[in-house]
Amino acid sequence: MGAHEEYGVGRQRFDVADAAPLLLDPQGVVTGWTGAARRLLAYPASEAVGRKLADLLTAEDAQRVPDLVERCRRDGGWTGLLTARRRDGQPVRVMARITSADEAHGGSRWLVLLSELADAPGWDMSRTVLERMVSDAPVGIAIVDTDLRFVWSNTALEQFGGGPAPRRLGLRFADVQPGMDAQAVEAQMRHVLETGEAVVGYEHVGQIRSAPLRETAHMLSFTRLEDDRGRPIGVYYTVVDMTERHRARQRLALLDRAGQSIGRSLDLVRTAQELADVAVPGLADFVTVDLLEAVLRGAEPAPGPFADTEAPALRRAGHRSTEDGLPETAVGIGDAVAYLAGSPPARSLATGRSWRAERLDPPAREWAEDVPGDRRAAFLEPGPQSAMTVPIRSRGTTLGVTSFFRRDRREPFDEEDLRLAEDLVARAAVCVDNARRYTRERDAALVLQRSLLPHRLPEQDAVEVAACYRPADELTGLGGDWYDLIPLSGARVALVVGEVPGHGIDAAAAMGQLRTAVRTLAALDLTPEEVLAHLDDLVARSAREQGVEPGAAGTGSGQSVGSGCLYVVYDPVDGRCAMAAAGHPAPAVVLPDGSVSFVDLPQGPPLGVGGPPFEAVELSLAEGSTLALHTDGLLARGETWAVDAGRERLRRALERAGPLDSHCRAVVDALVPARPYDDVALLMARTKRLGADQVAAWDLPCDPAVVAEARRTATRQLSRWGLQELVFTTELVVSELVTNAIRYSDGPIRLRLIRERALVCEVFDGGATAPHLRHPRTTDEGGRGLLLVSQLTQRWGTRFIPEGKIIWAEQSLTDLLE
Repeated sequence: MGAHEEYGVGRQRFDVADAAPLLLDPQGVVTGWTGAARRLLAYPASEAVGRKLADLLTAEDAQRVPDLVERCRRDGGWTGLLTARRRDGQPVRVMARITSADEAHGGSRWLVLLSELADAPGWDMSRTVLERMVSDAPVGIAIVDTDLRFVWSNTALEQFGGGPAPRRLGLRFADVQPGMDAQAVEAQMRHVLETGEAVVGYEHVGQIRSAPLRETAHMLSFTRLEDDRGRPIGVYYTVVDMTERHRARQRLALLDRAGQSIGRSLDLVRTAQELADVAVPGLADFVTVDLLEAVLRGAEPAPGPFADTEAPALRRAGHRSTEDGLPETAVGIGDAVAYLAGSPPARSLATGRSWRAERLDPPAREWAEDVPGDRRAAFLEPGPQSAMTVPIRSRGTTLGVTSFFRRDRREPFDEEDLRLAEDLVARAAVCVDNARRYTRERDAALVLQRSLLPHRLPEQDAVEVAACYRPADELTGLGGDWYDLIPLSGARVALVVGEVPGHGIDAAAAMGQLRTAVRTLAALDLTPEEVLAHLDDLVARSAREQGVEPGAAGTGSGQSVGSGCLYVVYDPVDGRCAMAAAGHPAPAVVLPDGSVSFVDLPQGPPLGVGGPPFEAVELSLAEGSTLALHTDGLLARGETWAVDAGRERLRRALERAGPLDSHCRAVVDALVPARPYDDVALLMARTKRLGADQVAAWDLPCDPAVVAEARRTATRQLSRWGLQELVFTTELVVSELVTNAIRYSDGPIRLRLIRERALVCEVFDGGATAPHLRHPRTTDEGGRGLLLVSQLTQRWGTRFIPEGKIIWAEQSLTDLLE
């Protein structure tokens, strides 16, 4: 058995032994005929010699002969298919090869070799043609023996690594492709050898060990080679590069993962971090996301890119690295980032266009200002990098910039990577902008909330106060509960706690209306039950004007209907406290000894729903007692809750002593879950008393002659207090107020001076008529007294008590005390 037969190849067609030769002269006339030609076409030599080649072909191919003769003369030969005509007229398909057969004496003839194709599938080619075809094929082809060692491979296989074909001979797959999973590939080969089943379309992903490391994907097909007896002699396999298709699938998978992972919340920093998390390691080894400070605040940045001269304020919002302790240690989340002018991130911000570099020189990577030397060194390691910067833009507005880096172990970024990065950033930009808009709206709502609630409770000497507020609406932070402290005349204070049905911005707006109304009514120095009565009328009238029926609490524009309010007035001069409630829990009182009780307070109806009149109670509080005013959310434990059980929990929480601020927060933390069922407000006020040396009072007869004595008495008191600078103004105030009391009332008069944060001058009389400020004409002889009082004092007014009225005026002591 010959060498060819040993490998099952056999003889190839177009070998001379298998062809029927004949000779033609330059004009295409047969001059030589052989036995093989006779056997193929059945013409004897006597009939064939002297005939033209065209006569031996079918009519269609006969017309091609002149052109074939011309091509032979030009190219030196021709090979192709023809249809010959046997002697009996039957056509026969033959492969023809025409070559020059020059004679020694200078004559020119053509040698024609004919091979019948009746039992062939098509154009059979010689071994030389076949070898040239597989050797020059763009598809990688190789043959391994039964030991899986290379015995042949074509040139195209070299593009997949492993060196030239001669170097592969005798080696195994693992020897020439160490970076790929050789075990998996050889397992497929063994399967084909053992079963004879071909494996088509096997996908293999590996990495070529080169600088830089490159991930590749191939599609391999395996076929068993057998000898004439069907015994396996090796495996024939082909390799097609699918790297681009594999990378396209990876990009689609990365984009799909981005769609699922980015923007799961409306938190700006979390959204930026999600972008970095998705991009590492699928796209890059290290990613930073920097957002404008204005964006992080929820503000509206300027449309379009920035000017080249601008240096926008940026903060690190997200980063991710494949290795710990690398560049992210230079700038932490939330830290300011300042890029050098002309650096790639700065250019991307200025132009609104992306940037890419396959390799970064070490100086080019010093982009950021104010990076410590040791951290800059960490940023520069471990050698050359590839980088991209992509501006974060949405709706024509630049929100920040994202930077992508690859270490030198991986192939550098290409244009496809840049397009993928732009797609990722574009998706994230929409989420970032949505989060920014949400942050802006939420902050605006919180600004509304803070503007409606007291930013800082007024300073005064009547009570030490602390407050804690916790809304049920965790998303917006808005609620309808509120509290307030309002300074009143005579060193007194009003403590107010209220709640509006519902949550969110509607409840907050309704709460703001009520708080404003309460402050207005408090300025009239009304009693607690009168304040609530006026407030009830205001809510009911407003609801009727808006078409809300009584009882439709907390709906639409009638949000205030059904609101609750507790109004308390405390006087630090005598420690008396008056209070009234409208559909609101009574306050708790913590005595100086730590015991806790709840005020027996008549419950009036909620505001705006109608019902019996409001009632007030009065009690005297020892100095150091603590009033705990709260909304019912402090006691709530779900939709149904027991008042007694809630009060018992509050009692236990209040019994724990401590500084008022921390005690207030501790009470709320102890009674309210992390996500409260209802809005919660707690206002705690520890009572104080004014000392005996801060109050001076005198009973005066109703006699005009007493006015001068009242002035002298007030002057002596101011001297004792060291307030000589206020003597002139105080004498005028005392003179005018006492004169008015004598002129317009009967009965005893009482003068009282109070030294607190202001000097308060009060004159009591039994009259029921309030004085009015007048603007006298130039010719009038009187009527200027109260006008002077209003001009020289900080404020003045009248309050009514059961026995009569008190006219008062205040002069600030703040400047004097400083």
